[in-house]
Amino acid sequence: MKYEVRFSGTGGQGIIRCAVLLAEAALYDGYHAAQSQVYGPESRGGSSQGEVVIKDSAIYYPKVVCPDVLLCLSQEAYNKYAADIVPGGILIVDEHFVQRTGIEAESVKVYELPIVVTAQDRLQNEMSANVVALGAIVGLTEIVSDEAIERALANNFKAKVLPGNLEAYRVGVELARAAK
Repeated sequence: MKYEVRFSGTGGQGIIRCAVLLAEAALYDGYHAAQSQVYGPESRGGSSQGEVVIKDSAIYYPKVVCPDVLLCLSQEAYNKYAADIVPGGILIVDEHFVQRTGIEAESVKVYELPIVVTAQDRLQNEMSANVVALGAIVGLTEIVSDEAIERALANNFKAKVLPGNLEAYRVGVELARAAK
């Protein structure tokens, strides 16, 4: 088993935190995981990318080469990375911020989801869009268990904000399952 996952968007969207959470959850499930990140010189507003490689054996190259799963929360991210997805891979885009141009392979499974709007409307917290997106990825791929993600969330969020993040994760899983 090997998964390469790339999270991409704009600085300030919590893209890197998503990658950290997924990598940690993979470790809790007993897999090997490597996480890396890239972001522009701007702390907010520039491009941001987090990557996770998950395997059931040793990882010898910790960077994503061709993602099996790609999340794009901005047009710039889609334009830059959509052509890199492996045939048969999964592309998840925020339907309100990304206009697909068809640069991804025909065999790629595409899910256009209202990630940010769902965080705003249903959770009244746009800042939780990243965890909604993480829930969507796990809901579509089942790459890690819900228990492992919940453990990673508990390890990375203070008790005060943990319930909201657990809810955001579950909402993302619901979005994904409704889209399948």
